[in-house]
Formats: sequence, structure tokens, C-alpha cells
Amino acid sequence: MKTEDFNYELPEYLIAQTPLLKRDTSKLLVLDKKTGEISHHVFTDIIDYLHKGDVLVINDTKVIPARLYGEKFVTHAIIELLMLKDTGNDVWQCLAKPAKRVKKGTVISFGDGKIIAECIEEKEEGIRLMKFFYQGIFYEILDELGEMPLPPYIHEKLENKDRYQTVYAKNVGSAAAPTAGLHFTDDLLEKIKAKGVIIVPITLHVGLGTFRPVNVEDVTKHKMHSEFYSMSKETAEILNLAKFENRSIISVGTTSTRVLETIMTLYGEFKECSGFTDIFIYPGYEFKAIDHLITNFHLPKSTLLMLVSALASKEYILKAYEEAVRCEYRFFSFGDSMFIK
Repeated sequence: MKTEDFNYELPEYLIAQTPLLKRDTSKLLVLDKKTGEISHHVFTDIIDYLHKGDVLVINDTKVIPARLYGEKFVTHAIIELLMLKDTGNDVWQCLAKPAKRVKKGTVISFGDGKIIAECIEEKEEGIRLMKFFYQGIFYEILDELGEMPLPPYIHEKLENKDRYQTVYAKNVGSAAAPTAGLHFTDDLLEKIKAKGVIIVPITLHVGLGTFRPVNVEDVTKHKMHSEFYSMSKETAEILNLAKFENRSIISVGTTSTRVLETIMTLYGEFKECSGFTDIFIYPGYEFKAIDHLITNFHLPKSTLLMLVSALASKEYILKAYEEAVRCEYRFFSFGDSMFIK
């Protein structure tokens, strides 16, 4: 299976640069994974595809303003750090730019010393382990100094930081938003609940994988970076009962999907747990946890495109993407949505 098999043509003007004024007014392409049939809607129509007793799984991770710009001690060279993973004890896995200027022992000052970071280990691909020093509450200082880590294909400035958060964002720790959830409003979620749909949270803190393309020719040789996940006892019990009663489990986004499939693969059931997952889902994978998926339109040759192709077949997905381009859907993080039913 070749990475090139998951390529498609996308005009640059279809890459959404800013969020829509109203979250739930995005377009919704519905794809039948069994027949390949496609229909066009607006996102509020998602309620028509959710039924009483269904379980809708959301990722309640909250994006931190994880991009920091600082100065090296002595040389005053400008260094960018993208904070990717909290490894504990104020040590973070970070992506450094330019990485060649950040060696073990390098000390960087942010906000005139409000945060000091020291490189304690050099890793591959520009990754550095950085120890942070500060006085006060770390996330409050970070909120003051940091910028939202928008993906590199977004060139417009984000006027409102909250628009790169889901309305249900709760657990701090992501380097990127679980973008399939950006379309939901509080009002729409209330209407979904009123219909008898059960909404449950899981957490996956999105990390380096979001920023890394697949750069090997053979898909199976790609190595995913691990990301922290957790599931509560209550969520596990609700999901297990739904499975037992043959009710549908609908995942909001590829991040939620990876948590659900990880846990089901490890334990054969849902259970209260936490850990790190590097699960890589591509065609040939047999889904054990989810029945349907709400997702965005993903980058060519990306692991996310491979995941949705595993659920609905590469042929149906690429046909749907071709149709979305023809109908001028907006693509990627701030773009339109797809429901794979």
C-alpha cells in the first residue's frame, strides 16, 4: 500500500483560513460507507442521522496556547517552541525551530523571564525535551505568552482564540484542536440530547502526529507518535451497554476514534483507563469500536485520510473528496464536515 495512493488534487483556495461566523452552518457531506452514496447538507442536519439510544463520543481535550517565541541566553537568537506533550515534572516534549540552535543545555527566556526553558535532551526530527521554570500558575502564564498552535496551512490570524476550541473543551493538554468537534454548538448538543442521544466524553491530547506528514513510500512503514488518552468509568459503562444492546456508537473525529479502537483492541471491551496510544489505522483495519464517524476533510497522504479510508474504503473516500472539491467545500481544520454513516 503506497502513500501516493492517498493523494488527491486540492485547489489552495479551498483550504479554510478562518472559521465561519456560526459553527454549525458548515456544509455536511454524508457518505454511505456500504454503497458509496453521497448527499449534501448543512451541519445542523447531523441530528437527522442520530437516533434515540445512539452514543455520541466527543473528545473533551482543550488546546493550550502551545507556541512560544523566546530568546536564547547570551546570543539572543529567536527560538520557537511548540509544546507537544507534558511528560511530567514541568518537562515537555517540544518541537524546536531552528532545532540546530537548541542543544542540550541551551536556555531560552520567554516574556522577559516569566518562563525559562532549558533543553535537557535532544531527540530526532527537531524534538527536544525542555524543562520549564516559572513562578505562579503555569497555564495562566502560558495563556499570556503563548499563541494558539494553528496548523502551517492556516496563514490568517485567528481573532478569537475560542474558535480553535470545541464548546466542550475541558481537559487541558492538546497541541491542536480535535477539529471535527468545532462544528457543534451548545444549542445543537442540547437538541441532540433531547432526541435521546447519549453524549459521552473521552480525552486524547493531540500531539506531534497532527503536524507530521507521512514521508515513507510504504504506508505500513510509517511510525505514529504516541498521544495521551483517558476514558472514565462512566463512559466505559455506557459504551459497553450500547455494544451489548447493539446500539450505534458515533465517534466525533479521528482522535475519539483512535481512543475507542485502542481500548477495544487492548481489552476487548471499554474500561476505565489511561495511557499513550500510537495506533495507526489504515485500509485493512477491522473496526472493533465505532459504527459511524463525524469528521473533517483531511490533508492528502495523511494518516487521517488513511483512517477514514479504512472505514469507508479508499475508493469511496476519494470519490467523496472529488465531489467535495467540485462543490467547493472548505477543507481542513476550519473547513466543512463529513458524516460516514
